[in-house]
Amino acid sequence: MSGNLFVISAPSGAGKSTIIKALKERIEGLGYSISHTSRKPRGNENDGIDYHFLKKETFRSMIDAGAFVEWAQVYDDLYGTSFSSLDEQTASGLDVLLDLDTQGAKNIKKHFKNSVLIYVLPPSLDVLEKRLMARGTDDETVIKSRMKKTSNEIKQCVWYDYIIVNDDLEKAIKEAQAIILSVRCRTDQQAPIVKEMFDVSFP
Repeated sequence: MSGNLFVISAPSGAGKSTIIKALKERIEGLGYSISHTSRKPRGNENDGIDYHFLKKETFRSMIDAGAFVEWAQVYDDLYGTSFSSLDEQTASGLDVLLDLDTQGAKNIKKHFKNSVLIYVLPPSLDVLEKRLMARGTDDETVIKSRMKKTSNEIKQCVWYDYIIVNDDLEKAIKEAQAIILSVRCRTDQQAPIVKEMFDVSFP
């Protein structure tokens, strides 16, 4: 049975990375899409674990060959998700988590109609701004600019399949977990197993 694709999107500071980390630890049979990028590794990043690091010319040749489901240029660097990285995992029956922005999520849905899109929201923009300030990684000007972009980005949540408001981290993790497990229990997902075990015919 082929695996499912679960895309999780969120504005920076909404807790997406923490939720994804928890899901990978708590749910069996859950893969993760490792993106390709043309940027150089940072710190302790490892090829094939954090990203697939490519030379820019290699990345562009893959674009020309139609190798990417979605890709984008962020400043001077290229990022993308390849068809092969998804197909290898789903073909083995793994469900795959993807950490993507709204544009990437749209492209996944375009190519994989049964993919499940989940948007994580902060409790409010004020809370989000306080979280970003508490990180201490950006100055106030950068944060204000990011908040303006976030206000527009959040409007894209309306076409996602599910929305999670992260006002309590543990609750948000359990809600994301419930979405994945409920999809696995859908009739179309269980049909091959039920048919084999009980000789049931499905319409």
